[in-house]
Amino acid sequence: MKLLNSLYLTDRVFFALGGIVLCFFASFFVPQLFNLALGLLVLLSVLLAIDLLILYTKKTLLEVTRTVPAILSLSDENKIVIHLKNNSLLKLKLKIIDELPYQLSERDFNITTSLNKRETNTINYLLKPFIRGEYAFGDVHVMISTLLFLIRKKETTKAKFNTAVYPSILQMKQQELIALNHSSFTQGDNKRKKVGKSYEFDQIKAYVQGDDPRNINWKATSTINELMTNHFEDERSQQIYSIIDKSRIMKMPFNGLTLVDYAINTSLALSNIVLKKQDNAGLIIFSDGVSTFLKADKSSTQLKKILHTLYKEKYNYSEANYELLYANIRRKIPNRSLLFLTTNFDSFYALERVVPILRMINKYHLLVVLFFENTELEEYAKNEAKTVLDIYQQTIAKKFILEKNQIIKELNKHGIKAIQCKPQELSLTTINHYLELKSIGVI
Repeated sequence: MKLLNSLYLTDRVFFALGGIVLCFFASFFVPQLFNLALGLLVLLSVLLAIDLLILYTKKTLLEVTRTVPAILSLSDENKIVIHLKNNSLLKLKLKIIDELPYQLSERDFNITTSLNKRETNTINYLLKPFIRGEYAFGDVHVMISTLLFLIRKKETTKAKFNTAVYPSILQMKQQELIALNHSSFTQGDNKRKKVGKSYEFDQIKAYVQGDDPRNINWKATSTINELMTNHFEDERSQQIYSIIDKSRIMKMPFNGLTLVDYAINTSLALSNIVLKKQDNAGLIIFSDGVSTFLKADKSSTQLKKILHTLYKEKYNYSEANYELLYANIRRKIPNRSLLFLTTNFDSFYALERVVPILRMINKYHLLVVLFFENTELEEYAKNEAKTVLDIYQQTIAKKFILEKNQIIKELNKHGIKAIQCKPQELSLTTINHYLELKSIGVI
């Protein structure tokens, strides 16, 4: 029974049998062909027997192992390695069928190769996952045949393995290297000393006209009979929060990846740079409610916390509730912070609904709104119109593009910084803007 389960006849056998049947049929009209057909049938039977003996005399013709990384990177090409060793004294033809995780939607994945006698070889292939979560690899099946290629023997190697697809760690490292080579990374620490209302005490000085009377140090004043004031300097470690809108407007996919996952990859890359700059990195994710609030911190474990939080975040394509977002920010972030809000606005009307709340957030914090260019729409608008329908559709596309520009102007009019960029450029744009704000000392 095991023999039948692992034995497969190739197309070559069926073509040969078809030819022999035709010879037998033709022998009714040309009797001389009967002996030829009979001889071909005997020859095919002998070759099949030889092929069968070669493939099944040795219990294990091939040793197969597969190496999968413990963590795969979202939207990046991850290398999977299959190691092969031919234990026979003959050259083998191989068709490798790997049971890939269902999330990859690869139903006909196979690799064809060959191995010489006693040869060891390594095969690499790349996987590009677009969904976060746990991925289960199955067994590795190899269809083995000899140079006769009449019979295929199926050997299965137990290779079940579970791995996890995390937000793109590879892109995070790439953005770190780019930032390190960027001039604004080294210039990001503002060396100018700025006196202002803050929470880091600087020194006590004599009161001069223009100083804030609330900062008068009465104890020092009573000691020397002269008005003295407390002076403060800018905090060295600012709070930087990445805010991700995971509502239905962020479900749109570009190049296989949803806008939510673009935002997640960007948040990880930005948090890494923020921590490198000795600032406090935090995370807020919301939809119809605030599902995640990770307080800004610069501890050595903060990046790992952010990574695991982003990995576990579930999709929730409901309507975004900006009122609850504002309430959480006011209650949980008392100090002025830099907030990077990644969202998307499809129309000017959608923006008008949330502008009052964004203005209130910007009143207490420095808010930067990041949203996406519709690259496919822009490409379509640039195409040559050939019919009247094309003209209508391109006019509508250009109207949507114009609305995006109006959204930027409207946000800027209310003192809110707004940035529009392509999805694949979101990480780089966000990090550059953070370094720019850091260098001019507006945080």
